[in-house]
Amino acid sequence: MKIALAQINPTIGDFRHNTERMMEFIEKAKRLSYDLIVFSELVISGYPPQGLLERRGFVSRNLSHLYALVESVTGIGVICGFVDENPDPEGYPLYDSAVLFDTGKILHRVHKILVPDHDMYDETRCFEPCTQCSSFLYKGLKIGLTICDDIWNDRSIFSRDIFLRRPCRFDPLAGMMKEKADLIIKIAASPYYARKREIRWDMLGRIAKKHKVPVLYVNQVGGNDSVLFDGVSTAFDSTGRMVSSACDFEEDMVVFDTDTEKGELHPVSGTEAESMLKALITGTRDYVRKCGFTKAVVGLSGGIDSALTVCIAVGALGKENVMVVFMPSEYTSTENFEDTKELSGNLGIQLVRVPISGMFKEFLRELSPLFKDVATEVTGQNIQARIRGTILMAISNKLGCLLLSTGNKSELAVGYCTLYGDMSGGLAVLSDVPKTMVYELARLINKKEELIPKRILQKPPSAELKPDQVDQDDLPPYDILDRILKAYVEDNMEAEEIIADGFVPAIVKETICRVDRNEYKRYQAPPGLTVSTKSFGYGRRYPIACAHM
Repeated sequence: MKIALAQINPTIGDFRHNTERMMEFIEKAKRLSYDLIVFSELVISGYPPQGLLERRGFVSRNLSHLYALVESVTGIGVICGFVDENPDPEGYPLYDSAVLFDTGKILHRVHKILVPDHDMYDETRCFEPCTQCSSFLYKGLKIGLTICDDIWNDRSIFSRDIFLRRPCRFDPLAGMMKEKADLIIKIAASPYYARKREIRWDMLGRIAKKHKVPVLYVNQVGGNDSVLFDGVSTAFDSTGRMVSSACDFEEDMVVFDTDTEKGELHPVSGTEAESMLKALITGTRDYVRKCGFTKAVVGLSGGIDSALTVCIAVGALGKENVMVVFMPSEYTSTENFEDTKELSGNLGIQLVRVPISGMFKEFLRELSPLFKDVATEVTGQNIQARIRGTILMAISNKLGCLLLSTGNKSELAVGYCTLYGDMSGGLAVLSDVPKTMVYELARLINKKEELIPKRILQKPPSAELKPDQVDQDDLPPYDILDRILKAYVEDNMEAEEIIADGFVPAIVKETICRVDRNEYKRYQAPPGLTVSTKSFGYGRRYPIACAHM
């Protein structure tokens, strides 16, 4: 049997688009004489639907589009994910389900067993966990069909699990193997984060080798809000060798032949930086498009963060759809304007210059009855940032462009940013990218073509809100800061543990204090794109008013 692994980019709630895209892949698979095509988890509705699951109309439209698809497809079997209703009056009202249908008939239906509630997942709010699993016969093969976390139950995985999960007592995979399944198919909507792909490959390969059966994995691709999906649908033969793999961050389809246990390997990103850059471009493109925008505006300062953000925006939307605004003050260096012009010219994008010195002086004059001599204090610095934010939002309002904010994870973590100023925007592209990785991604872009001027990469980072200002006046060096932040934010380490790793105690304690006391800022930040194991927002929900440990 020839099985197609089809990864598509669904839009949440756009049932017509999602099923039409499925039909395009189904027709392609039929032309290639494939026997079965497999799509991802909740592909009919798109993942994650979150609170939309509470709306009866959402669930009913998902079911009606599924049944219309069942009736219209002939000549090939189809496996896909959808939202099913739980007929039992007890328990949660819905199931996260998968179905096999062929020639107008539903042949088999399964429900997710291990329903997750870690990190960005909150499936336990609506989905009832199924309590039984079974394999089924199709075209001479006994198939075990699993949904996402149902297969993430290998005890060796949990020794390095970053979500504080523990293996479940009931193992769905073991139950299917007791029924002597010939083949395991796993459909998923498995979010991307750096280095997860290799963990996934290792797990799936070991499962195939352990049970001596092929394992097929089909993942969603694309971005939905903050959550990114890399695709990379794969097939492993019964020895645990990967024999088929789809591209990362692209819609794609690959085949696996059960007779020969062979497939096709499509190219994927080779390094962590390459995959992260693809993720950010994909996430920006999908967020802008799925929110109904076509264009974006970015405030360009002459610094590395805004330079990387605008390069990502151009990669996502095209140069004709990106506008940049340079807003100099009396503290802005001539070098920064020159670098901004060079970058804009290299990218071929529209550059607008809007000086803020006059507006800043007018603010200070109007506020002088309340206080004086604040131009270079934090208050004055924040006024400048908020003037820039207001200008950018005015352009966004008038021209219908989505404003992309440019702050990185390091700044957001310690509150080195201004509410209603540089934090203004509709999407925070780099909010999960540490400053050290910002430089690595910028260098990666310049490997192919030197778009970002060298001086931007070499100059000390500065907000330029007062004379001779550099970031290191207020922050530790970024190579130290980022390692402390990773330990505290992503690895959940305590201060004593971080200090034991050789960091200066005072720097560790001050950094943790700044992270804790700036939770209120992060609550008001635009949504960002998740590329790490622990991003702010979706995956890290902390109270604002609390006693910090």
